[in-house]
Amino acid sequence: MPDSEGLRLSFLELIQRCDNAAVSRPTIDSDPTTEFDEEELVPFYLSDTPSSKDYHIAIGLLRPIIVEQLELENEQSRGDKKQELWTIDHDRSTSRPRISFASWADSPSKRTAAMKELCERWRDSGRFSDVCGPTKWRAELYPVYRDPFGPRDYPKTDSYETNFAFEMERSACALFGVVTYGVHMTVYQEIETDTTRELKIWVPTRARNKPTWPGYLDNTVAGGMPSGMGVFETLVKECMEEASIAADVVQRYARAVGSISYFFRTSAGWLQPEIEYVYDMVIPPGVDSTIFTPKPLDGEVEFFEFLDQTAVMNRLRTGKFKANCALVIIDLLIRLGYITPDNEPEYMKIITRLHGRFGYERWKM
Repeated sequence: MPDSEGLRLSFLELIQRCDNAAVSRPTIDSDPTTEFDEEELVPFYLSDTPSSKDYHIAIGLLRPIIVEQLELENEQSRGDKKQELWTIDHDRSTSRPRISFASWADSPSKRTAAMKELCERWRDSGRFSDVCGPTKWRAELYPVYRDPFGPRDYPKTDSYETNFAFEMERSACALFGVVTYGVHMTVYQEIETDTTRELKIWVPTRARNKPTWPGYLDNTVAGGMPSGMGVFETLVKECMEEASIAADVVQRYARAVGSISYFFRTSAGWLQPEIEYVYDMVIPPGVDSTIFTPKPLDGEVEFFEFLDQTAVMNRLRTGKFKANCALVIIDLLIRLGYITPDNEPEYMKIITRLHGRFGYERWKM
């Protein structure tokens, strides 16, 4: 974890650290800028067939370095007398390429198989090793959907009638700028008297050997949503694996309370638009609190602390939380009434930035 001595971030600055991709939207004066903001991003389409309903569906954004690599992939395929995977058309009016799967990759299973071969070959050859190399490889598939805000309907059959488009290796998703999904849950307790409210939250410290954000603070339970697994099903799995919280406790006490969404750009420039489904688990009075006490199990967490509001706020403002986890804490503080329009001048900016749409309507050409 970096030295944060003297750092004092506002809530809006914490959001800007996570929702930091100046992509397909006007640059806001107060937004952080990166060396990558001037890159021309190219929409990644599902189909190259104008008559197909998938022709106008953009599922991701591609950086110039990826566009160049896909052109090389096609050259290699031609040299090997294989089918090209990519259709790359250059629009003469804009000089901007249009990139999509070739017409033969016209079903979820075909796209999945093609992406599997590509990503595994990049892994083995060391291509983009900082993202999907052997040490970053997760061996976990993530779903990609036609409409990222539509139903999560991982198909039982290879059907055109579903929102599901294909699935691909988790670590490589940032190379293609596709939307990914996760679940985050906060276990907390509020103790109220006639005049005061005390909030306490179970906060984990991430393991130092984690491939991402080692040593940072996290939400009580959090994890990505793999293909074929529902939102609540993922939460139950993560609660046991990360925090040793039993399934029956989760099923009885966890409550869906909304979602957050943001467009994160890594320090290396990779694109991670993400939607996180948010859950609360309130420790009720008169119930044995030990059933809510999280304990490390799978090695991803070093330890848990039951922190009061002052300690949480101090660590939040000094940048000790993983970027997206800070947003979940801010969302919690708003929902519980600790951040209000009366005590936070940037209230409406905070609210709207917590529920962004990635400039999605402007991804298309």
